[in-house]
Amino acid sequence: MKNTILTQDNEILSELGKSLISGSLSDDRLLAQTATQPAIQILPDANLLKIGGQSFIDRGRAAVFPLIDEIVENLGRHKMIIGTGGGTRARHGYSVGLDLGLPTGVLSVLGTFVSMQNARMIHFLLAKNGIPFIEPVQFPQLPLYLEERGAVIFFGMPPYTFWHENPLVGRIPPHRTDTGSYLISEVFGTKSMIFIKDEKGLYTADPKKDPNAKFIKKISVAELKALDLQDVVVERPVLDMMQRAENRRSIRVINGLVKGNLTRVLDGEDVGTLIYAD
Repeated sequence: MKNTILTQDNEILSELGKSLISGSLSDDRLLAQTATQPAIQILPDANLLKIGGQSFIDRGRAAVFPLIDEIVENLGRHKMIIGTGGGTRARHGYSVGLDLGLPTGVLSVLGTFVSMQNARMIHFLLAKNGIPFIEPVQFPQLPLYLEERGAVIFFGMPPYTFWHENPLVGRIPPHRTDTGSYLISEVFGTKSMIFIKDEKGLYTADPKKDPNAKFIKKISVAELKALDLQDVVVERPVLDMMQRAENRRSIRVINGLVKGNLTRVLDGEDVGTLIYAD
């Protein structure tokens, strides 16, 4: 039986396949060969929208309802995968959890459920339009929902939960909702990755706190890291991942409070800040 299997493998496996079976997955030379075939873009016509938690959803009806209307207006024109942030309630959960001495993996669980609450609220607001909410286990059905309904909603927190790595400093989970949304855009090879916030885009400082903060229209990841800004508009792990990405080499940050901004960026206009990998 063993000889039969080896004979079949020798006939049907590529040279890379044979190397992977017989070699070590710690071999850098072998690992380099696995990147020779480019990754396909699974959903190249879809746009990934990440709605900020603290920066947007926490503002309530005045901010959310106009954005919901604009999403509905774009149904049938643009395919949208919509992720949600955690916001202030997640920060409160982290605060209590830290006070109780809970580890990073458990804090990640707390943040996940708050992000899920926000996703369910957006889902209920779009329910009459037939836009479904999905959990990670349902992601194999995402392309079907997207093709049929034109949009789908998920919570942005990556499902690492107890398996979340510890940060370099402190215990707050480093991979939160910006990171989870970005990873979906990268893996599915979406047309765009749009972060919907309450500011025009990236600034040299928090414009809510520093009136001298300067707006940055376009910048590379390397240039952004060199600036070593104290406040960055997206989670820093997103910037690290962009430099290793195969599909999602750029992201855009827009002000969703300005009516029409979402439509303009979906139509390909240069809105907000563009951050790109070198």
